[in-house]
Amino acid sequence: MALPPLVPGRANAYVARNETCRGDGTLGLTTLADTVLRQIETVQDTVNETLFEPVIRVGVTGLARSGKTVFITSLIANLLDRGRMPHLVAAAEGRIEAAFLQPQPDDTLPRFDFETHLSQLTARQPVWPDSTRAVSELRLSLRVRRAGLLAGLQGPRTLHIDIVDYPGEWLLDLALLEKDYTTWSAEVLARLADRPEAEAFRAQVVETDPAAALEEPTAKALAEAFTGYLQAARVSGYYDCTPGRFLLPGDLAGSPVLTFAPLPGAAPGPRKSLIREMARRFEAYKREVVRPFFRDHFARIDRQVVLVDALGAIHKGPRAVEDMRGAMADILGAFRPGQNAFLTQLFQGKRVEKILFAATKADHLHHRQHPRVTAIMEALVRGAVDRARFAGAETVALAIASLRATTEDTMSHEGQQIDVVRGTLLDSGKQAAFYPGALPEDPAKLLAPAKAGAESWLDQDYRVMNFAPSPLTLRPGDGPPHIRLDKAAQFLLGDRL
Repeated sequence: MALPPLVPGRANAYVARNETCRGDGTLGLTTLADTVLRQIETVQDTVNETLFEPVIRVGVTGLARSGKTVFITSLIANLLDRGRMPHLVAAAEGRIEAAFLQPQPDDTLPRFDFETHLSQLTARQPVWPDSTRAVSELRLSLRVRRAGLLAGLQGPRTLHIDIVDYPGEWLLDLALLEKDYTTWSAEVLARLADRPEAEAFRAQVVETDPAAALEEPTAKALAEAFTGYLQAARVSGYYDCTPGRFLLPGDLAGSPVLTFAPLPGAAPGPRKSLIREMARRFEAYKREVVRPFFRDHFARIDRQVVLVDALGAIHKGPRAVEDMRGAMADILGAFRPGQNAFLTQLFQGKRVEKILFAATKADHLHHRQHPRVTAIMEALVRGAVDRARFAGAETVALAIASLRATTEDTMSHEGQQIDVVRGTLLDSGKQAAFYPGALPEDPAKLLAPAKAGAESWLDQDYRVMNFAPSPLTLRPGDGPPHIRLDKAAQFLLGDRL
């Protein structure tokens, strides 16, 4: 078919902290006892893992539509069938004798539904699985022959890999632990002052007297309007959409702990006033939702994967890029990075040893542009990475595709060679050749206008397309096709294999 003119450089598409005090300042004995018991359990778990079969807990997070579910599904599938994992050294050397799924260790967490997600991706008409909406977990065990001179004197050992999937929106909530209601409200109201998505909520705030007596319908209406703003902001490409449970409430939907909103003025306000109750519910949200998540899940992570849809943010414009950079800084500020020495594990709790920053959907670009998106990824998280490295954590940035949905091609157009990708469009089912635009070699050409608050890119037009997964024909021993998933696995697990 005839293609419209291609313009080089432009897009062309065809078809915390734990606290043990209550709000009144008195010591919570129940919280203290719970903390002591959990420390004892941590010591017991650490001794068992160190002396017997080691366990690595890998956390996988990212913001909406970054591909967490597909990443975990493809990673597990490619560890079970390692034919496409040449950069995973233990697999390339043939030292992984077996890989098998185990009953998950935590009886209180949902199991990551690997089998269902894989069947969706490998069906005759494949579909993308639903996105992450709650914490889930899966244990994969590898039986590995030892390497080195003494390998023949020792038998194989088993390494357990606990993969924990949780929404990035929940991780952003950890920053709330450092704020009181007055500070949080002032920051949120300033942030949404010029956003059209918040127009209805702003109007409702103007009509509300924070010092008036609490009326539950008023509180509910404010919370619903605020939730509507958060949902619209996320669709528009903003990433600072907290509290995260307002977007993914689960079984907390409609509860008082999710029935609050930011209001102007200083809390606590008059007794039985609206603002006083909003401040109380904000503190309850931190105590009953955020702290348990940190205590039960996040604080136990050894290795962390942070997935980022950098191409999607670039497509949405400079403001989305800057907003994503700020959200990434908040996410990474929640980590306690550092090396896990034996005594540190035993007596002071775990610290994140390695952090992988992965720019997803690399298959939407020709491989010649992958170094550029990697450089952009590194620049986006530069400040946070420097802090993590200073604390002793090892970090790396990669451009990956957990499941390759496109093929590459080079087209000749008006005497020029254009690198494109081909795939099936998600919305129409039609085949398309796509040129997303040329990313700059210098990331500053994107980050500088983003930081300056530019409305649009001056000399570029970047586009992204939503591709459907391609039908797969897998040979025995091969996992799903990917881009650099083996390098990601080597970084996360190689030192323990």
